[in-house]
Amino acid sequence: MAVDDDRYMREALEEAAKAEAAGEVPVGAVVVQAGRITGRGHNAPIARNDPTAHAEILALRQAAEAAGNYRLEDATLYVTLEPCVMCAGALVAARVRRLVFGARDLRFGGVRSKFRLADSELLNHRVEVVEGILGAECTALLQRFFEARR
Repeated sequence: MAVDDDRYMREALEEAAKAEAAGEVPVGAVVVQAGRITGRGHNAPIARNDPTAHAEILALRQAAEAAGNYRLEDATLYVTLEPCVMCAGALVAARVRRLVFGARDLRFGGVRSKFRLADSELLNHRVEVVEGILGAECTALLQRFFEARR
């Protein structure tokens, strides 16, 4: 599983690079179902004038469209940065089976850092959470982005 996790996180890092090239915070995500990528996304709230245009939301929308179903029960979402509360809620609503993320978001993290929404015992669905996959690379990308803006 770890080999596949690395492979798909590299795909998410490629999406993050697209966000960076567009001047957006470099976060990327991919949704994998049955060993194939069914959704891709990178941060685009500035370009889309849409506060919900986070990498995870865009990837989930594309995967749901491909599946013809808003429920993605067999899916794994790979994302370079820990999802915020909005995105963690979307994972639960979509019934995503597994979340794999690279770096923690100490300011806004909704899965581990600030809240534990995705696998909360208070909810009817719990997402399996794996963290730290290619974490150093994910963190370095974000650090370079923000350092260049200071």
